[in-house]
Amino acid sequence: MNLPVQPPIRPMLARSVAAVPAQSGDHAAGGAGPDLVYEPKWDGFRAIVYRDGDRVHIGSRTGKPMERYFPDVVDAVRDALPARCVVDGEIVIAQVPGDGAGSRSRLSFELLSQRIHPAASRVNLLAETTPAALVVFDVLAVGDDALMDRPLTDRLEALDRLALTGPRVFATPRTLDTAVANEWFDVFEGAGLDGVMAKPLDGAYQPNKRAMVKVKHARTADVVLAGYRLHKTSTPGRPLLGSLLLGLYDDDRGGEGAYLQFVGVAASFPEARRAALITELADLVVVPGTPEADAHPWSGWADPAKALPAAEARDRLPGAVSRWTGGKDLSFTPLRPERVLEVGYDHMEGSRFRHTTQFKRWRPDREPASCTYDQLAEPVGFDLAELLPGAPGTAG
Repeated sequence: MNLPVQPPIRPMLARSVAAVPAQSGDHAAGGAGPDLVYEPKWDGFRAIVYRDGDRVHIGSRTGKPMERYFPDVVDAVRDALPARCVVDGEIVIAQVPGDGAGSRSRLSFELLSQRIHPAASRVNLLAETTPAALVVFDVLAVGDDALMDRPLTDRLEALDRLALTGPRVFATPRTLDTAVANEWFDVFEGAGLDGVMAKPLDGAYQPNKRAMVKVKHARTADVVLAGYRLHKTSTPGRPLLGSLLLGLYDDDRGGEGAYLQFVGVAASFPEARRAALITELADLVVVPGTPEADAHPWSGWADPAKALPAAEARDRLPGAVSRWTGGKDLSFTPLRPERVLEVGYDHMEGSRFRHTTQFKRWRPDREPASCTYDQLAEPVGFDLAELLPGAPGTAG
């Protein structure tokens, strides 16, 4: 490509902070440091997009090409971006969920992840039925001008000149008002967004450096422990726990019919703690081939034909192969679902935790049957169409 900035470029990263930082001049709110611009934190696939005429390259966060998975985005880039440019953004997919949420649209990471598929025919079908959009928040080059060494203020002026208003390529909303950023943090979650970003206006673009800050949603939930996986460094003589498998009761079935839905894992433990947990949980291990094993709510993970009737129409069981895991060994040790723990999480994707949770503490005071979806905080409803007007999948 004949561009002043050449692939691969690793995107600039962010470090996590607990609250939206104040502007430098807002001393009452503890402001210090450079002036900031605030943006919504999109929950999609990060992408550095290069265009040179009809040639379009989409680089992932790790530099791997993604254009084969998003032919619709390639077409949208050719329609909306200058003939020669490099931009930083996020690929997202919107949908109007069929769950009683009215006509409000929101981001869907599940639909987005379905694009990572080996069959071109499947990718092309999804590109037609659930097309993606590109949200741009930085410009690294336009024409012969390389902008990475320029301050963010200059790069945002270049972004404004592109006039990206949809329906397939958008410039992200932004504000200089800390109060507005805090409002976004509370409200935009209802549309599936992930939090708020804060970027120094005088900063150059720093590939692979944590030169921005992000504020993400954080909550806790009490969940049921129903199994664990071994760590990849385990040996027969020294087993180490890799992750705890967590469940919540789908209490809309009521009473004894409630089903323990697999909702995610907790996995960050020091090595000594991994070894201690194996011993600590030994009394809960379910012996294979026993009636107790057959009665385990996730007993059908290896053979769906043997799954409990209550598991019909439920989400994928732990241990099942997905497009992400391929042939990876996901076998696990089932445990009697008798222990409750508190975990930290950011937000949900459908019926599961979007990311790995953080172990907080054991909850011996809680009964497993009391761990249901009812405890999860519901975000404020917000229609994504107000942020991406006219984007595919929105109600606007």
